[in-house]
Parts: sequence; C-alpha cells; structure tokens
Amino acid sequence: MSRTGIIHDRVRVDRVRVLIVEDSQDQRELLRRHFEMAGCDVVAAESAESAIYAYESGNLHLDLAVVDLLLPGMDGWELSGRLQLDRPDCPVVISSVLDQADYPPTGAAMPKPISRANVLAVLSAYVPRWIAP
Repeated sequence: MSRTGIIHDRVRVDRVRVLIVEDSQDQRELLRRHFEMAGCDVVAAESAESAIYAYESGNLHLDLAVVDLLLPGMDGWELSGRLQLDRPDCPVVISSVLDQADYPPTGAAMPKPISRANVLAVLSAYVPRWIAP
C-alpha cells in the first residue's frame, strides 16, 4: 500500500466501501451513482452468489452492504443473514419495493424508490467514519 492510500486495484483504502446487491441493472447503476457521488467506492453484484464470491475471493473490507430482497437464486433474506454472519461489523441495509414489515431484521431500510437523500441518510446513520463530500 502506498502513502497515498491507493491499493493495487485503484481503490482508496480511506474511502467507505459499499457492496450493492441488486439484480436490476438500472437500480444497481442508480445506487452506484448515488454512493459514488457521496464519495464511496462501490462493489456491485447482480446476485447474492456473485456478491459472496466478490467479498470472499477479494477478502474485501465492507463498510456497508445494500441488499435487494428479490434476487435470483439465493434471495436477499438469506444473503442478509449470511452477511451478518460473515461480516458482523458491516451494516446491512435492505432496499426493496416490498413492505418494510417483510424485511429481515437487519435494523436498516432504504425502501425504493431511492433518492440521493436516502443514500446520504443511510451513510450518516450507519457508517460513522463517512464524511460528506
């Protein structure tokens, strides 16, 4: 690691890293854009399985995970439980069109449609080291 905080994959280690798991490409890109505009590095996955592969194979430190519930294959309920076991220090935020009463007990919710204000509020509430750009 260099003195500038850059690691080999050009991700700054001093920036907040967010995992986005969303099967809709449009929603995934919208979330990516909002989090990047907030100064975060983003790892985006279209399925739970690809998300698990990404954080296990890269041994990624995650500051926040945003998970859609309706995913192909492993669903968001199962993935949120797995993330809580695998990365207990990483807050899991549920992002879904479903009623919040149906969300798993992660403690954090960001119902769709998502706005930049929602993203900033989640970062403020669940990632203490995040500093607004």
